[in-house]
Amino acid sequence: MCLKCYQNFYQNNKAKPTNFSSLTFWSPTDVSMMNHALALARRGAERGEIPVGAVVVHDGQILGEGFNCPISTHDPTHHAEIVALRQACERVQNYRLPIGSTLYVTLEPCTMCFGSLIHARVSRVVFGAYEPKAGAVTSQLTLAKESFYNHVINIQGGLLANESSMMLSQFFKQRRADKKKAKIESRLSDGH
Repeated sequence: MCLKCYQNFYQNNKAKPTNFSSLTFWSPTDVSMMNHALALARRGAERGEIPVGAVVVHDGQILGEGFNCPISTHDPTHHAEIVALRQACERVQNYRLPIGSTLYVTLEPCTMCFGSLIHARVSRVVFGAYEPKAGAVTSQLTLAKESFYNHVINIQGGLLANESSMMLSQFFKQRRADKKKAKIESRLSDGH
């Protein structure tokens, strides 16, 4: 979702994000890692997956990375965040990541992914595009603000949001066009 769409969404729904840390300056590492996540998202899109990419970083080193792949793996838990977390936890040989770990993801996390981020003890999440339908940290829910969790995650959103939003929009536009084409071809082959 682009910034303008995001603002319209909140204005029309009379809601305001309550756990949103807006930065006026992103570090070169932040930008570099989000670009890496975008490249991963493109790889997913090339495989017919919804284009979301994620990277787990600690002390400037990538611990894990991944892109959405629930369709190809027949596994609804294979969101980009989960794939990256699994790889990072395997690398550090612990289900809890080192203090100071950051997850960069091209789309605001859902509830499943947010729960995994809590359990893995990720310190910071930087996301690109807002997810108005299922976003669990700013758009629909503000789970990071809940006091019952035993871990606090610093949430920052909007980094390269336009790039992430455009990739998602193009993917779904192409998917709709492909479905329409398949429907027309099916009708023609049935003689309608």
